[in-house]
Amino acid sequence: MARMSIRPSSVYRGGMDMSAQPIIEALEQLIKLHQDFNKLASKKKNIIIEGDTDALTALLMDEQKYVKAISQIEIKRQEAVQTFLDSQQNATFDQVIEEAPSFEAEILQRLKMELLEEVTQLKEQNEFNQQLLVQSLQFVNLSLDVLRPQDRNYNYGNEQAPKQSISMFDSKA
Repeated sequence: MARMSIRPSSVYRGGMDMSAQPIIEALEQLIKLHQDFNKLASKKKNIIIEGDTDALTALLMDEQKYVKAISQIEIKRQEAVQTFLDSQQNATFDQVIEEAPSFEAEILQRLKMELLEEVTQLKEQNEFNQQLLVQSLQFVNLSLDVLRPQDRNYNYGNEQAPKQSISMFDSKA
């Protein structure tokens, strides 16, 4: 009797029999985190405009939590991709889409576009907030320059005549 080896679909390489569901779930989580992060960036804009440093400090702490959460989900996503593509290092998103079953490939493509849109929006908001911060710092520096006393000579009349330097050597000799 010949032994037939049957591979379970969870072990089979490539996207043919293996689901991309863990990747899809990680992408959905990343999109949600980025959407919330974008809301924080918008809130940050208003806080910067108002000049509320206490609120800005609290918001920066919240941002750090999002950065940490995004990093953790990104690690899970990378692990899911490596498992899905049988440990292929540095796989591209397009490679995952090619290997995924067609119904999952469509979902992955849509999620890719959504995540890209959220990341682009976050980048734009962060650049705008950075410009606001630079302008705020310039205003603070200008205000300090106006308030800081300038070194001025308050003597009336001519400035002191330069003193003759005394030389140890006589140049006539």
